[in-house]
Amino acid sequence: MKKRYCLILLLTTALSGCSGKSSQTPVSRTGFAFDTVVTVTIYDAGKADVLDECLALCERYESLFSATLEGSEVWAVNHAGKEGTAVSYETASLIQSALYYCDLSQGVLDLTLRPVAEEWDIAGQMKQADALADHDYYIPSEQTLSALLEHVDYRNVIITDADGTAIGYQDVLSEDDSYFVTLTDTQSAIDLGFIAKGYIADCLRAYLLSEGIEDGIISLGGNVLLMGSKPDGSPFNVGIQKPFGAANEIITTIQERDTSVVSSGCYERYFMNDETEKDRTIYHHIFDATTGYPVQNDLLGVTILSESSMEGDALSTYCYLLGLEKGLEYVRSLENVDALFVTKDYEVISSS
Repeated sequence: MKKRYCLILLLTTALSGCSGKSSQTPVSRTGFAFDTVVTVTIYDAGKADVLDECLALCERYESLFSATLEGSEVWAVNHAGKEGTAVSYETASLIQSALYYCDLSQGVLDLTLRPVAEEWDIAGQMKQADALADHDYYIPSEQTLSALLEHVDYRNVIITDADGTAIGYQDVLSEDDSYFVTLTDTQSAIDLGFIAKGYIADCLRAYLLSEGIEDGIISLGGNVLLMGSKPDGSPFNVGIQKPFGAANEIITTIQERDTSVVSSGCYERYFMNDETEKDRTIYHHIFDATTGYPVQNDLLGVTILSESSMEGDALSTYCYLLGLEKGLEYVRSLENVDALFVTKDYEVISSS
């Protein structure tokens, strides 16, 4: 089977501006960070230099938050034993937010699932299968996963200030203070992948607004943050990728302005051992924290529409883990959050 990594959201209407007005001329920059394509578009050719700064910010955040990049702050936390690791304000803030969502979900989300994810190595196995036609996929045993799950517990992660005072989920952090992160279990490890891109998108939006830019598009793989609207005041058109469909194949389109649109699903990174089996198992990168196996439910994907991209990032994964019924119930309990659920029958169900 040929594997692929799909961009979840595709802009289905070309960016267009009015000729002769630089404030409405779209300009873009594209880079690569966190294993995904990053594209930032604004409607002001005269301020194109801010796009270079956006890509530079992405590189900086990757150097802080990546669990795989040797020397990053998260990498340092994971290799420090029980010693407290000094981290930047940004890393402390992101870990604090991740812990908040882990606690809110009662451990359904867990930033310490990294040892399980490393054992599966879904992305690595996909690359091996692309290189070797006869690659034999590795599926960890229940015994192996059970042993790893003994070290999965978000409560093993402690943030403290310079005085050694523990920082709670709701405490307000200051850019002027110093922070440290400690793993109380030396075999635990953290990964912020379920929330980092959303945090970065929100930071990029804040930077663009500080530069006087109110309309644009920030795209980080499955995270699309829409700023303002198109030059004529109309909303952006965003296409939702059809799970397991061809590149650019859309299952539905939405029209939004000033909104974060974030998708998660089992079709991003996955493999299947038997393509001919009618009810084949999809082994993907969203893991059940109670079993260590990729969650199996009635969904192929979830898209969250919200004001905050970080919130959308966390909730898209959480609602996928919950499944259709509980996911719908949860989203409908929230204010200013909507969701689209794609079922295994390719039915699109809206929370609104």
